[in-house]
Amino acid sequence: MSIPIPYGQHISIEKRLFSSDFCMSSMQVMIDYYNIGYIISGDRYVITPVETYSYHKGDVALAPPLFFHRTFSNSNEPYESILIKFTSDFVKPFIDVIGENEFKNFYNSKAFHFTQKTQQKILNMFEDMLNEYQKKTCYKELILQGMLFHLFTTIMEEHIPTSNNMKKNDTPLTKPIIEILYYLEYHYQENPTLLQMSKMINISEGHLSRLFHSQLGISYSKYLNNLKIEHVKILLLKTDKSIMDIALDTGYCNSEYLSVNFKKNTGMTPKDFRIQGKKCHIKP
Repeated sequence: MSIPIPYGQHISIEKRLFSSDFCMSSMQVMIDYYNIGYIISGDRYVITPVETYSYHKGDVALAPPLFFHRTFSNSNEPYESILIKFTSDFVKPFIDVIGENEFKNFYNSKAFHFTQKTQQKILNMFEDMLNEYQKKTCYKELILQGMLFHLFTTIMEEHIPTSNNMKKNDTPLTKPIIEILYYLEYHYQENPTLLQMSKMINISEGHLSRLFHSQLGISYSKYLNNLKIEHVKILLLKTDKSIMDIALDTGYCNSEYLSVNFKKNTGMTPKDFRIQGKKCHIKP
């Protein structure tokens, strides 16, 4: 699960750097915000429930709200990007002008390519927005809104028309699995069992177990644990809650069990992760 936009804000911008072998541990869902990012280096391969596609250095990648996906490295280069997240309300004035269908088609493109000259222009626009975001001014979001709308129109007007590089999945996620993934995003802290999930979608527990592993490449229990750990990371970095309170909020019976599980998954204790995150701006 990606970190949400900070409370009270309508946009957030960050520069991210990951190792060349970085990949998402499992399918994840965007929350209620849009993503748009410029790829400074690296190549990514994306899997969604129904299709796969790739994007590369110099591309702009987009993702709408509630977008289920998983990304993998597609090269030996470190993955560096500038990522902009914004709410539906923030972009509404732009949608009102160009129309919902046009904006939906824009985001359905998933990735845009540019000439080398235009790549530098687009990168400069992302960097200017990052610099503006880091300022502490009263009118920051108003300025960023105008900059974002200018970015949209520049992408629309100056991208290179290319053949669609999307391919339909050979084994797309089935409706039962997608229903479970959505359910877990909002009920993970209740620790729903595989049996409970199988009853919810009216298939046998054994069949669901096989479906889950074949379509996600991971067992149900491992996926649920990974999802809980991602939510723990968010609470560690975005709140001052105690480890015990975070354990209770995320479905762990106590702080000791959470700490053991967290260290096994990340190599750090929750306390060390929080301390290092505040120093180095770790992203879950």
